Amino acid sequence: MGDDSEWMKLPIDQKCEHKLWKARLNGYEEALKLFQKIDDEKSPEWSKYLGLIKKFVTDSNAVAQLKGLEAALAYVENAHVAGKTTGEVASGVVNKVFNQPKARAKELGLDICLMYIEIEKGEAVQEELLKGLDNKNPKIIVACIETLRKALSEFGSKIISLKPIIKVLPKLFESREKAVRDEAKLLAVEIYRWIRDALRPPLQNINSVQLKELEEEWVKVSSAAPKQTRFLRSQQELKAKFEQQQAVGGDADGGGDDEEEAVPQVDAYELLEAVEILSKLPKDFYEKIEAKKWQERKEALEAVELLVKNPKLESGDYADLVKVLKKVVGKDTNVMLVALAAKCLAGLAAGLRKKFGQYAGHVVPTILEKFKEKKPQVVQALQEAIDAIFLTTTLQNISEDVLAVMDNKNPTIKQQTSLFIARSFRHCTPSTLPKSLLKPFCAALLKHINDSAPEVRDAGFEALGTALKVAGEKAVNPFLADVDKLKLDRIKECAEKVELVYGKKTGGAAEKKEGKPIAGKAPALSGSGGDKETKDAATKPGPLKKAPTVKSGGPPKKGKPAAAAGVGGAGAKGKKGPETKEIFESELSIEVCEEKAAAVLPASCIQQLDSGNWKERLACMEEFQKAVELMERSEMPCQALVRMLAKKPGWKETNFQVMQMKLHIVALIAQKGNFSKTSAQVVLDGLVDKVGDVKCGSNAKEAMTAIAEACQLPWTAEQVVAMAFSQKNPKNQSETLNWLSNAIKEFGFSGLNVKAFISNVKTALAATNPAVRTSAITLLGVMYLYVGPPLRMFFEDEKPALLSQIDAEFEKMQGQMAPAPTRGISRHSGGGGDDGEEEEQEDVGNDVVDLLPRTDIGDKITAELVSKIGDKNWKIRKEGLDEVTSIINDAKFIQPNIGELPAALKSRLNDSNKILVQQTLSILQQLATAMGPNIKQHVKNLGIPVITVLGDSKNNVRAAALATVNAWAEQTGMKEWLEGEDLSEELKKENPFLRQELLGWLAEKLPTLRSVPSDLLLCVPHLYSCLEDRNGDVRKKAQDALPFFMMHLGFEKMAKATSKLKPTSKDQVLAMLEKAKANMPAKPAPPAKASSRVVGGAAPAKFQPASALAEDSGSNTMESKPDSKKAKAGGASSKAKGVQGKKVLSKPNLKEDDDKSGPIFIIVPNGKEQRMKDEKGLKVLKWNFTTPRDEYIEQLKTQMSSCVAKWLQDEMFHADFQHHNKALAVMIEHLEIEKDGVISCLDLILKWLTLRFFDTNTSVLMKALEYLKLLFNLLSQEEYHLTENEASSFIPYLILKVGEPKDVIRKDVRAILNRMCLIYPASKMFTFIMEGTKSKNSKQRAECLEELGCLVESYGMNVCQPTPGKALKEMATHIGDRDNTVRNAALNTIVTVYNVHGDQVFKLIGNLSEKDMSMLEERIKRSAKRPSAAPVRQAEEKPQRTQNISANASMLRKGPAEDMSSKLNQNRNMGSHSETTHTVPREFQLDLDEIENDNGTVRCEMPALVQHKLDDIFEPVLIPEPKIRAVSPHFDDMHSNTASTINFVISQVASGDINTSIQALAQIDEVLRQEDKAEAMSGHIDQFLIATFMQLRLIYNTHMADEKLDKDEIVKLYSCIIGSMISLFQIESLAREASTGVLKDLMHGLITLMLDSRVEDLEEGEQVIRSVNLLVVKVLEKSDQTNILSALLVLLQDSLLATASSPKFSELVMKCLWRMVRLLPETINSINLDRILLDIHIFMKVFPKEKLKQCKSEFPIRTLKTLLHTLCKLKGPKILDHLTMIDNKNESELEAHLCRVMKHSMDQTGSKADKDTEKGASRIEEKASKAKVNDILAEIFKKIGSKENTKEGLAELYEYKKKYSDADIEPFLKNSSQFFQSYVERGLRLIETEREGKGRIAASTGISPQMEGTCVPASTHTVSSSIGNTNGEEVGPSVYLERLKILRQRCGLDNAKQEDRPPLTSLLSKPALPTVASSTDMLHSKLSQLRESREQYQHLDLDSNQTHSSGIGTTLASPSSAAANIDDLKKRLERIKSSRK
Repeated sequence: MGDDSEWMKLPIDQKCEHKLWKARLNGYEEALKLFQKIDDEKSPEWSKYLGLIKKFVTDSNAVAQLKGLEAALAYVENAHVAGKTTGEVASGVVNKVFNQPKARAKELGLDICLMYIEIEKGEAVQEELLKGLDNKNPKIIVACIETLRKALSEFGSKIISLKPIIKVLPKLFESREKAVRDEAKLLAVEIYRWIRDALRPPLQNINSVQLKELEEEWVKVSSAAPKQTRFLRSQQELKAKFEQQQAVGGDADGGGDDEEEAVPQVDAYELLEAVEILSKLPKDFYEKIEAKKWQERKEALEAVELLVKNPKLESGDYADLVKVLKKVVGKDTNVMLVALAAKCLAGLAAGLRKKFGQYAGHVVPTILEKFKEKKPQVVQALQEAIDAIFLTTTLQNISEDVLAVMDNKNPTIKQQTSLFIARSFRHCTPSTLPKSLLKPFCAALLKHINDSAPEVRDAGFEALGTALKVAGEKAVNPFLADVDKLKLDRIKECAEKVELVYGKKTGGAAEKKEGKPIAGKAPALSGSGGDKETKDAATKPGPLKKAPTVKSGGPPKKGKPAAAAGVGGAGAKGKKGPETKEIFESELSIEVCEEKAAAVLPASCIQQLDSGNWKERLACMEEFQKAVELMERSEMPCQALVRMLAKKPGWKETNFQVMQMKLHIVALIAQKGNFSKTSAQVVLDGLVDKVGDVKCGSNAKEAMTAIAEACQLPWTAEQVVAMAFSQKNPKNQSETLNWLSNAIKEFGFSGLNVKAFISNVKTALAATNPAVRTSAITLLGVMYLYVGPPLRMFFEDEKPALLSQIDAEFEKMQGQMAPAPTRGISRHSGGGGDDGEEEEQEDVGNDVVDLLPRTDIGDKITAELVSKIGDKNWKIRKEGLDEVTSIINDAKFIQPNIGELPAALKSRLNDSNKILVQQTLSILQQLATAMGPNIKQHVKNLGIPVITVLGDSKNNVRAAALATVNAWAEQTGMKEWLEGEDLSEELKKENPFLRQELLGWLAEKLPTLRSVPSDLLLCVPHLYSCLEDRNGDVRKKAQDALPFFMMHLGFEKMAKATSKLKPTSKDQVLAMLEKAKANMPAKPAPPAKASSRVVGGAAPAKFQPASALAEDSGSNTMESKPDSKKAKAGGASSKAKGVQGKKVLSKPNLKEDDDKSGPIFIIVPNGKEQRMKDEKGLKVLKWNFTTPRDEYIEQLKTQMSSCVAKWLQDEMFHADFQHHNKALAVMIEHLEIEKDGVISCLDLILKWLTLRFFDTNTSVLMKALEYLKLLFNLLSQEEYHLTENEASSFIPYLILKVGEPKDVIRKDVRAILNRMCLIYPASKMFTFIMEGTKSKNSKQRAECLEELGCLVESYGMNVCQPTPGKALKEMATHIGDRDNTVRNAALNTIVTVYNVHGDQVFKLIGNLSEKDMSMLEERIKRSAKRPSAAPVRQAEEKPQRTQNISANASMLRKGPAEDMSSKLNQNRNMGSHSETTHTVPREFQLDLDEIENDNGTVRCEMPALVQHKLDDIFEPVLIPEPKIRAVSPHFDDMHSNTASTINFVISQVASGDINTSIQALAQIDEVLRQEDKAEAMSGHIDQFLIATFMQLRLIYNTHMADEKLDKDEIVKLYSCIIGSMISLFQIESLAREASTGVLKDLMHGLITLMLDSRVEDLEEGEQVIRSVNLLVVKVLEKSDQTNILSALLVLLQDSLLATASSPKFSELVMKCLWRMVRLLPETINSINLDRILLDIHIFMKVFPKEKLKQCKSEFPIRTLKTLLHTLCKLKGPKILDHLTMIDNKNESELEAHLCRVMKHSMDQTGSKADKDTEKGASRIEEKASKAKVNDILAEIFKKIGSKENTKEGLAELYEYKKKYSDADIEPFLKNSSQFFQSYVERGLRLIETEREGKGRIAASTGISPQMEGTCVPASTHTVSSSIGNTNGEEVGPSVYLERLKILRQRCGLDNAKQEDRPPLTSLLSKPALPTVASSTDMLHSKLSQLRESREQYQHLDLDSNQTHSSGIGTTLASPSSAAANIDDLKKRLERIKSSRK
């Protein structure tokens, strides 16, 4: 035993595998003990044995095997993972255990199999056992049969599926082995126990002896229903129940419902094999059936009869066969053949079942009409046929046909139809027999019970009785309201006799015990819709009586026996029987009335009624009113009272006060009394007569409303409208319509007779009086709210003008909800939650569709047309189709009868000519719209073939087919499509196109349905095969559809369906199912009615789907009934409606919009975490690729499907880039609103964006980058941190884009990288960027190196990863790069590190080649900066490392230039690459860094600026002590103080703080209003205007949008701005100083303000806009005319170019231009025409005539022509001399145009012009005649003489002299006093010095000694004075040098350093033409001067940061840095401004 000891030591699992049997035996024993000991079913121990269990059962040693089996059994019972071993162990048991001689082994094997079944693995076990039946060894077969039998007897037929067993039974009976046959017999008996007779058909063909034996055994089987005795793990509650019953004593009936439910009724049909018969038809069948001899026809039919005897037929195309049989039934003269054909049809219907449904619609009318035959055998055959056919379809589908036959004259047809209906009803349940169906059937049957023929009456009673029994009294009674008692009793009597088909199976226990149902209670069908309540009603009569009083919310809501009135009396729902009856009164004679009235009214009152004195009549009315107010409802004789009121003078009362009282009393009586229609008739005429009265109209309307409340709106409205249109007064007509519009809103729409109104509305639309037309259109608008788009159909033939008005009204209503009804009886109905609710709502819509006049086109579909459509020649086929199109077009709306057309069109759907296929599809689409919901009956025969077309290889054909299917589905709902096997048959076809289209369609439709037919399950196996399709698209679509299938079928059913798959496939599919389970959407909520059952509050949570579909499923609980419009508004209710297959009345586009209304990101709890786990566990592909492969995209799409709105996902993964742009736009829009959603899907969003980086389309890329900037801003505000997973799947791809050739993109990417440091540690970013430096793309390498430099600069050396040394070595390798930019970038980066870190850098870099080292040293020397501030940075890196991003830390990033708020990031060192169209010298460039850091913004939550940077700039120590020197004599004292003060005040005008700004404006206004001080503003005008319009922009962009701001503040600020501007523009001399650019921006600001709709909404908004108007006029009149004209032209050009600008804007600019043109005759001489013509030339260049003509409006071209024409008129030919400023003017369109105009005017004026030209030679340039000159001068001197305008006059004189230097003013001065002459001269001199010297006078640039304190903060942009003179010409640099010198002196700095600088001129590019320098450019120059002056104070030894690589660089460091493109600067400036928001 030596070796024994060896294996004894081994662990158990190794013993079990030992080669010695003893060791194994020992192992099994120990394993058994172990298995029984482990408590935790999930213990890891179990997993060790997973692979061994099969060996346990298949052990070769019999002894060991027995123990192994025991252990295996224990394992299967206890281990959680045992299920995984099912297949292999069961197969082992079958093959290696069942053949063992030992009975114990077999027994254990059998137990193991049963145990597997118990742990839910039944299917796998059954599969193995069935395989075992094919084994050669009979022992094994017997054991397998026995196991199956045992399993069936214990678990029951629900768990063991019988179909496959029954399939093999006949084969077992044929076995040679007796043991097998015997065992098979036992199995057959066991099966019989469960399914009874359903087993007979499959076993019919076995040996007759055996069958006889079986029959004998079957008789012995006890009739008690078998019960399941062993239960699955998931059925533990059932088990407990069962054990309890056993304990009680196993009462057989005790189980009640449950037990019965436990045994599913097996349908023999399901167990049969389908037989294919079409191919077996005789070859000549179709000829024979048409033969002349009836015998031949009979033979053909007998052949068919034989074939259809097969109980189950294979599905196929039976259309032709059905067609010929139908023809025989309908047309054959031989009645025997008719009966035979009917039998064939019955056989077909029985054999095909649901698959026959598509043909039912054709056959039913034919059979019903054939009932005219009297012969009993024919009638019987027809009855059998039609009953069989009924079972294949639904009542809904054939209702149209049946109802059509009901009116037939032949009594037998009527009788048989009623009997058929009665039989059909028996098959229905309350849910399949809804009100919408009952209504038409009851109406038709009511005619039958009044028929003259007794047999028809009897049949009618039977049908109505059946309906009553099926649907319950509550549903049917409303339709029986008018039936007399005798007939009603007869109907009830019939109802009691009826035996229901379903009653047997599912009727609750109650029914069995009582034999007859309790009267007044619907048969309680436990399976059917909400009838549980009816049971309550029967058992607890208590609450029943109280029910009507319960207000909404009370529990027994459904228990009312309310006889709900039909549509007409929709209101009367909630009341008890008697109250539903209307109050009818007979008309009383006037005497009776007087008597009754006398009893309740004071005598004096009655006498004075017709008094001649109006005061007495008034007194009488007052008494009357008091009396009425005090009466009780029951005592009030309404009719008598109203007749008294109508008594003479009645409604002809002339005194309006009396009349008003009278009308008021009518209203009171209607409200307080039981007011009948009879009483209403008395007064309505008078009310309608007064409704248009100015004084009494409102009282009349009030009375009408009260009557409507008493007598219901539908009746009242009809009366009132009819009366209004029978009289002629248009005022009454329009007011009646207005009243009706209002009433509909208050009462709701239910019950209104649309048709009646429409005829009146048409009359009104044709009225001559516009008020009547308007009222009619308004009424239509209100009706549209309830009825929806179909309403328009009634008015299609109106005049186009009228139609457009109607459309406009409908447009307004689009998307609005109909208001909930507030009046009407519905208020009192206690919650009205009966089942009819839903139908009620729909009736409105359906009625309208029903009202449309439908044409019957059946007779137009001739045989000839049909044969044309089927012709061999395609052209003729096309003709046929064209004809069909025109027939449908002409008819517009058609009846469902379309003859032979369906078959003809169906054959065209597979036409070889694709054009015809498409044409057929469009016809079918047309057909759907034309036929409306009735198209349902054609779904099977025409709709399904369209689906087949989805498999076409041509894309456009598929698209057309899809559109057609959608058009149909919209009309029919989805139920018809999903019923039956048709859809699954389509999916079965292995056509990839068909599969992907069909699955895509289902994925779109299924989520909107609330329930689906069970047939959907048939599609599942094919769905699984699609999941493994070869075609990727099919797989993708199948995965998309999976969650929606699961949503309806549930995970269990779906998982069960995998059992038939191969094991490998099965695992894959199950994994997908698990995934889909996580993403499974909730079902859409039921219509709001569902909520009204919920007591009190909101709907239960299960109704709230994940999306926003159920926006308010809870909100309607308290309303009596959700008003009918809710159904249409496309909210939850309308979607759900689509399910019942009724038409949802909403336009398709409406539906889409409303789909889009919900959130776009759905938050899936732990979704992101799960995705990360999946990626870690390699369950999904890791996001890592060089280019994205399909599987990555598919994977992302799948992951997104659960958390991104479907429609957005379609946009995101669309093939067309424009859809990507759309998606991005939507995402940007939803960014703020859905923060949480965005964060929960962030990983997916970033991954999707990486895919966009691989697109070639720039617009998408730009949009994506824009989104990313906003996204990262949001994330940093939310203090979010990117996870590693998000970072690694996004950053590398973003870095790829840094290498883009396009500048803008690189800038954006750098900006984004910047922002990322706020949400992801810089040190980790460093690693990614370092990777980027290894790219092949040199641009990318350079940019990455620069970025690294920036990171080090901002965060210190700690960011360098893995260590600073390694990182620097890596960077240094790039110094030797072959690309120049990369080399530079590497050097700059290392220099940056040097600046931070000092000489240590050389150590860290290690050895460099000599060349590289020298380059580096050279560069370091050149940068010559001292390292500083490093420690500060290192300190700040720490919080960054701990990722504690608080507000301060969020600013830890490089450079002061990037401030969180700024939406822009300017790219460093990029400025030099931009093409400079107009170079601005360095001095005058705008220092954006400065502005971007200006933190004087409005919002306080903006992050702080980077502290240390500012300290560097403002380091007080660095400012040298100024040696106070005497101010240079250049400075005139007044200017230095005042100017600097004004500068300061102006800078405050643009402040973000409203109060500061208002104060500054007030100060300026004060200065401007005092004549003596106003002069001080001279020279500051541009600066002031710039500040003002900046403030206007700030208000427009920021303040107006700020909810928190009090809008009064804004109005105050506006009025201050406008006030001070008006003051300014009163003073002409100052107004003329405004330069073109500034005026352009100013006008832009003012016009924008005039168009700002938000201002109009403010209280005083109108006032503000009026004052702006006034201001604009002032600006136009007072500014320098050249400048303002020029500005307007440029502005017009910009506004026409800008796509975003509104046409309104351009229009206003043009209006200004027209005003200028009007002023031209006065101003022409003061205008610099050369400049204006240059502007016009540029304009015409940008907008050549062709382009202008394409403009939407012709105004621009007219404006331009008018302007030129006026100029020509005023200047004559001389105008051509003013084209001096235009280069190559020969090419200019302008010159040509001017010549044309001149020529034209020359022709007109002829010789006069010659004289003019001679005069034109005179020296006065503008050829103003002497007289004219004198006039002008006289005017000017007049101004000088007047006190107010003296300054203005002097300025004009100065201008005049300057312009016409030789003009003689002597004569004017001669006559005046000496004093006046010297005053004028002095004035002119002053103006001269002022204007000439303006450039030189140093207006303070910031820090004058008095202001040092105030000017240091960078936040006040101290904008200095205007550049250039009035005409905007630029000023040379010397002026600025001069100014700078003075400043330096003042601050005690010597000017010695000056020499080191390159001469200034070298820094200035030659100024170009005096283009319109926009105010923004000016601002640039001001700010940079400001900054420079400050730099100089700091004695130029600022630290390294000063050359922060902002693309501008300081003057000293990089004189060569060329000026950046102005446009670029403008954009940046714009962005800075917008960022201030």
